[in-house]
Amino acid sequence: MATQEDLYRMLGVSRTATPDQIRSAYRKLARKFHPDMNPGNKQAEEQFKKVSAAYDVLSDAKKRKLYDEFGEAALSESFDSAKARAFRAYQQRMRTRRPAPPSPDEEVAFEEPGGAEGADLGSLFGGLFGGAGRRRRPRAAAGQDVSMVLELDLLQSLTGAEVQVQISGPSDRSTVTVRIPPGADDGSKLRVSGRGGPGAGGGPPGDLVIETRIRPHPFFRRDRPALTLRLPATIDEAYSGASVEVPTPDGPALLKGPPRSQQGTRLRLRGKGVARSGQRGDLYVELDVRLPDRDDRELAGALERARSLYSRGVREGLKL
Repeated sequence: MATQEDLYRMLGVSRTATPDQIRSAYRKLARKFHPDMNPGNKQAEEQFKKVSAAYDVLSDAKKRKLYDEFGEAALSESFDSAKARAFRAYQQRMRTRRPAPPSPDEEVAFEEPGGAEGADLGSLFGGLFGGAGRRRRPRAAAGQDVSMVLELDLLQSLTGAEVQVQISGPSDRSTVTVRIPPGADDGSKLRVSGRGGPGAGGGPPGDLVIETRIRPHPFFRRDRPALTLRLPATIDEAYSGASVEVPTPDGPALLKGPPRSQQGTRLRLRGKGVARSGQRGDLYVELDVRLPDRDDRELAGALERARSLYSRGVREGLKL
């Protein structure tokens, strides 16, 4: 898993900063990098997402306490503070040559491409508390892991789902019910302990490793932790600034656009995006203004008269 930037450094505050100091620093940076202040600037938008995610953790007393104690490991969706402390105590006992049994693995956890986030406690905390955790379970006689690809629709990936998957073994086929945690992404991996190939000589079985594929959606696209909706709108809704109902992962929400909104106008619903690792992104709404698909002379005349309402030519300055 890639090393994250320190959240305090990201906001430009010390680790002893008060909640008011953290809030003030966040507001200053949010104004600076806000997408509305930097239209089309992807770098500023990415920085805005980072400071928002940092504020989400440091403004919450419980999340901040866990982050101060365990660092970036506390940001993992599968993080369990009780198991983390137990594993740390186990590591300390190992260093003094008094080994103790480890805590059991999580049954299902995310494992990101290129890393092993959440695969087991040894991999999750090995880098934080030392490498001894990697020896916590002998693998020499373990069975082979079984890999498979599972397709999900977008809503299942956002809210989580229980799905049944079939595993084909050497002599039989079995069905396993797997709980997909909220926030699964295209290419995310889930590890289900003990549902892979059988171990040799009484060794433990391997794991079932599921890689998720998210089916494309006609209106939504995902840019974690943000979610973007291309929202069809009528001419009068765009011109008058109407309130419209918008689908979100939490159910319908009401969104009011500004009067005289243009094609591609980008609006935001805070906290209605992708939920993952204790963080929640925003939902961005891009207006897709649609013309009527039936002919009407009265409307055509009204639109022709509306030409005089443009403050300047719509193609003014258009050149190579």
